[in-house]
Amino acid sequence: MSENNYDLIIIGAGPGGYVAAIRAGQTGLKTAIIEKQYVGGMCLNWGCIPTKSLLESGKLYRKIKTADKFGIDGIGEISFNWQKAVKRATPIVKKLTKGVEFLLKKNGVELITGSAEIVSANQISVNDRTLQAKNIIIATGSKPEKLPFAAGNILEIEDMLQLTEIPQKLAIIGSGSVAVELAQLFKMMDREVTIFPTKEDLLPGLDEKLIQFMEKRFKREKIKIEKNFQLAETGLLVGEEKKEFDLIINANPRIATLPPAKVEFKLNDGFLETDETMETSVAGIYAIGDVNGKSNLAHSASAQGLAVVNKIQGIKDEIDLEKHPINIYTYPEMAQVGKTEAKLKELEIEFEISEFPLSANGKALAEGETDGFVRILFEKKYGEVLGVQIVAANATDLISEASAALQIEATVYDVAKTVHAHPTVSEVFLEAGHIAIDEPIHK
Repeated sequence: MSENNYDLIIIGAGPGGYVAAIRAGQTGLKTAIIEKQYVGGMCLNWGCIPTKSLLESGKLYRKIKTADKFGIDGIGEISFNWQKAVKRATPIVKKLTKGVEFLLKKNGVELITGSAEIVSANQISVNDRTLQAKNIIIATGSKPEKLPFAAGNILEIEDMLQLTEIPQKLAIIGSGSVAVELAQLFKMMDREVTIFPTKEDLLPGLDEKLIQFMEKRFKREKIKIEKNFQLAETGLLVGEEKKEFDLIINANPRIATLPPAKVEFKLNDGFLETDETMETSVAGIYAIGDVNGKSNLAHSASAQGLAVVNKIQGIKDEIDLEKHPINIYTYPEMAQVGKTEAKLKELEIEFEISEFPLSANGKALAEGETDGFVRILFEKKYGEVLGVQIVAANATDLISEASAALQIEATVYDVAKTVHAHPTVSEVFLEAGHIAIDEPIHK
């Protein structure tokens, strides 16, 4: 095979692109990945990883302020240092991105820095080179849609780590996990925060129980939710009044980042339309992750990338996005997997709900983190687990147990039979399982 001929070329080195590239290299495909700016994409560079690092700083700051309840005296006056928190996040990002570059090289993947243009179904132009590809994967992600007004105090999320300080009065425009997580982060830093949801729900796609929980939590924390507003060319309006803030953070609904192309793709609401195998309307060209509009979860992008490589190698692989957990890194964390209550009603599936509160869990009580619950939605006749929602300090880790249950089509009887170590927060699953089969232990 000549220097410019490849089995697979991937455009975009985020969690979808680089995972697909590594797997392709492992399976013997001659692979190149093209990235115009940041290896690791949004997730590693300014999204998932750095924001979670900052959230941990905020959570620790919040916890220290209640240290006296844990028997710790003499803390004195403390404050949140934004620059130090960012400084802690920066080396974490660098370590992970360098790790990705190492793994690409280790698995024989050629990393090309530049802007790619799709010339045809099997040709890509980059850096004055024309590359031939048997298969192409587009993994270029998405970004928040620009606000309809211009102002010097608008912050795009990708620029957040460049801030030297956080002002006092903040507006966050958007719905979903990013908007909600940032609202809590800045509130934990003692800032005045108002969130302006751009969707009907504060957290689209989540079960109503989780949405209600977070709305109540925001009210308790004095994070204002303003639903009656307009985004106009003149600015952010509530009624006819223009609202002023020290900083306006754009967490608007995301739009696909499409690469330049001389071929025509079928789009769905601005995203690349694909079939169940992630193949676009152009044969041999696939789209994974945010750019296809199916999911904006990093782990879903990775799973889609692996599935495409499997297909190229003749291995059938199914993607069931409903079994991919949705994690919200709030305080406390929230997570869900499977069907929501509304979806089950829409499908007219007979189901029951088993719920157990963290306030009755020994480990949660010891940790002082009792605000939350586990909720299992299960099929009425046979008890198959159909959906799970969790609110807990470590819900984003606990949800993996629920994901496994859905993957193997477990029943609530299986959940009740699974022995959980004591004391652990994970025992809430055991308790919810026993409640589901009418044999409650601690209720």
